[in-house]
Amino acid sequence: MREHPADQNEDRLLGECDMRRERRSGPGGQHRNKVETAVVLTHQPTKISAEANERRSQAENRQIAIFRLRLRLAVQVRCETSLDASPSSLWKSRVRGGKIAVNPTHDDFPSLLAEGLDYLAAADWDAKRTAQALSCSTTQLVRFLKDEPAAFQQFNQQRAERGLRPLT
Repeated sequence: MREHPADQNEDRLLGECDMRRERRSGPGGQHRNKVETAVVLTHQPTKISAEANERRSQAENRQIAIFRLRLRLAVQVRCETSLDASPSSLWKSRVRGGKIAVNPTHDDFPSLLAEGLDYLAAADWDAKRTAQALSCSTTQLVRFLKDEPAAFQQFNQQRAERGLRPLT
């Protein structure tokens, strides 16, 4: 069973994070600079951080920061897996008829992205082999990666380092 930081429940993830509250300038009305509504999370094991400050509510900014942190963890942290390993039940529930059904703003997206990138790393960044292992089409896998530009950029960077042509 793979254990990726992007898969952790909120309490466990926050337990591994330092949270700072800060003031930020910009639009948001007269109360924006009077209270510390910006939230900065730093995942201590990896030193990866994420911030949210666009809302006037600290609670809303905290939720946005958690989602952004999970996305960054999904893109930057790799967990070892095998192409022979069966995809997670979450992945299986999101693949229907070879298509990956998830909105990039859904809470499941970072976990699914982490799993897809872990399988790509196991396949030495070969999209076709990865798609076969994950029971989806290569086109769907590439479209899924494009939903998070940092993931797609990393995918093409890894391919370039291996002498493979970038996908568009």
